[in-house]
Amino acid sequence: MSELRSSASYSGESLLYLTDEQLRQGIEAMFFAYRGFTADPDRILSDLSYGRAHHRAIHFINRAPGTTVNNLLSILGVTKQSLNRVLRTLIEDGLVESRVGQVDKRERHLHLTEKGAALEARLSDAQRARMRAAYRAAGPEAVAGFRQVLEAMMDTELRRAHVRLRDAGQ
Repeated sequence: MSELRSSASYSGESLLYLTDEQLRQGIEAMFFAYRGFTADPDRILSDLSYGRAHHRAIHFINRAPGTTVNNLLSILGVTKQSLNRVLRTLIEDGLVESRVGQVDKRERHLHLTEKGAALEARLSDAQRARMRAAYRAAGPEAVAGFRQVLEAMMDTELRRAHVRLRDAGQ
């Protein structure tokens, strides 16, 4: 019976009038979901003495091979110093290759090496497995609603970047 009451409290119309407590529960669910979502990659990364910043860089370099350092800075929203530290490690360890731009010699274009692509695949496989299981359990309507909520929480510029990446991958 409590399951019915719980699902009824999240029906379409009641979501328009969420209480602070319901919002707090949603915020906490996001925190715990993020911990779960990053747990598997964190274990893989810790064996290599890497952190989440390395993972994010590898992910977005894979999604947009040849991306520039400036574009990656924009996507990640980190300082140049912080990104340079991460990239230096990834380049030294043979995971990322930095190539001089053909049009603008000041630009550096980033590509994963074979070794970097293999690590990216391990990290993504772990996250895809977790996402696939959650999506299957929730069903297609919940997945569509979840995506809608995530996109609605993004700032306008981040949503544009997300849409560009999403559309480029299709």
